[in-house]
Amino acid sequence: MTRALTAGGLVAALGVGAGLWASSGDPGTPAGSSSRQVAEGASGGGPGAARAPSPSPTPSRSYPLSTAPRTIPAVRSHTPARGPGWRPAAGRRVVVGDARLADEGRLVAGELGLSYAGVRGDTRAGDLRLVRNADRGANPESYTMTVRGGRVTVSAPSDAGVFYGTRTLKQEVHGGGTAPEGVVRDQPAKPQRGFTLDIARKNFSAGWIEDRVRELGDLKYNQLGLHFSDDQAFRIQSDTHPEIVAPEHLTKAQVRRIVAAAAQRHITVVPEIDSPGHLGAVLAAHPELQLRNVRGVATRGAIDISKQASASLLDDLLNEYAGLFPGGYWHLGGDEYQALTVSNPAASYPQLASAARARYGAGAGVSDLATGWLNDRADTVRAHDRTMRAWNDGFFRGTSVKPAADLVVAYWTGKEFGARTPTEYLSAGRKMLNYNDKYLYYVLGEPNDFVYPTGRRIYEEWTPRVLRGTTPVAARYDAQILGGSFSVWCDLANSQTQAQVAAGVRMPLRATSQKLWDARTPALTWTQFTSLANRLG
Repeated sequence: MTRALTAGGLVAALGVGAGLWASSGDPGTPAGSSSRQVAEGASGGGPGAARAPSPSPTPSRSYPLSTAPRTIPAVRSHTPARGPGWRPAAGRRVVVGDARLADEGRLVAGELGLSYAGVRGDTRAGDLRLVRNADRGANPESYTMTVRGGRVTVSAPSDAGVFYGTRTLKQEVHGGGTAPEGVVRDQPAKPQRGFTLDIARKNFSAGWIEDRVRELGDLKYNQLGLHFSDDQAFRIQSDTHPEIVAPEHLTKAQVRRIVAAAAQRHITVVPEIDSPGHLGAVLAAHPELQLRNVRGVATRGAIDISKQASASLLDDLLNEYAGLFPGGYWHLGGDEYQALTVSNPAASYPQLASAARARYGAGAGVSDLATGWLNDRADTVRAHDRTMRAWNDGFFRGTSVKPAADLVVAYWTGKEFGARTPTEYLSAGRKMLNYNDKYLYYVLGEPNDFVYPTGRRIYEEWTPRVLRGTTPVAARYDAQILGGSFSVWCDLANSQTQAQVAAGVRMPLRATSQKLWDARTPALTWTQFTSLANRLG
């Protein structure tokens, strides 16, 4: 995870454009002045008074052409202008165009030390005005920020776009800086920009997660994935199955606060209860559902998907947590089901092979049963009006049962058993999310040949089209790649403290933010980008 974008700020760097303005005079003329005032202002007499000759004319105050702001992520475009720019000051107001922007207005007012004035139609010097526009065809997360004549206007087609404009402004004025005169027009390249946190293997405090939410919001991320069930622990309070919950866990009240803090920053919390593998903590309380091979040996983390009780237990949990996580996305997991990693699944797990034939016909195999399991869980979640994703190694080739058409592929690796290339999914029309384990996996303790990712490699080498390894897929597939996620996995949970994790992911998070917002080659060098990040905090 990236660490610490605090409420105070980012960089005085990116220009945010809120709309075009009409020029009303010389661009070098200061706000509130006119050429007539400049010519006559030095005269002490009335219209008929004689004027003493001046040894040299008094020039109007002029400003250099503004330079583009520098922020993380960088703004897409800035139209420079001449003028004093804007900075926050005591007594200045935040006003909104309608009451729907009250949350955005109050948040930025508190961060910048301004007064929140609510819905106002009047205009005052120094105002920051937030408005929704009627540009229905625009990217809903786009915004325009205009700095002119000592005032700022942030305009967008949605509340989220307005919020992102305030993030740009916050960075611009960080540490006493000035938002440069001009217009910023900005929008993200990818609609889904995520950070995934494994809280199952390692217990993270609610306060630490909320700190990350604030940091993610300032970096314009819009998703926080919580992987809260695995072999090591189940980490969120459960009312339907309290027996599965670890002693160290988040209460539902704590989760609601995290979800609310995220929603205030237009971040959707995406829950993941991984199945049918990675269920060791659940199975510790339900050994009767543990998958066992033909010799009676338990298979680590795997639930017996031939049993109806297994499906009922998972559906209980999915239905319960749908009420706790109201966002539009859900992660079903689906990876690393150990029954499918042996050379002959049907021989090793005859009960699974028998159940597959009984449900899907004589030619069905264990992979068909696993695909049917994933589809059944998708049916449960779909009833709550969610868009679902599953890990790429939960999709199997050559099955008679096909994964649900609306499942998004969360592509993380090409190393797993049966893993297919990204192009196989894309050419079939699947939408994908990029979790590339070579660049975007921060695995505590660096087991299994993982190494901690660096921000520099992400910044200089990775783009959302680099789904596997280091090679990008063809540009024609770009629209099918919805975005990506930087992930923290806690395989060796005690390898780092919470503080060390925050510090370790700080620059990778910033680099990922930049490349999901704008996949083009960045204008700043890595050294300049690092300097900017350090200046912004």
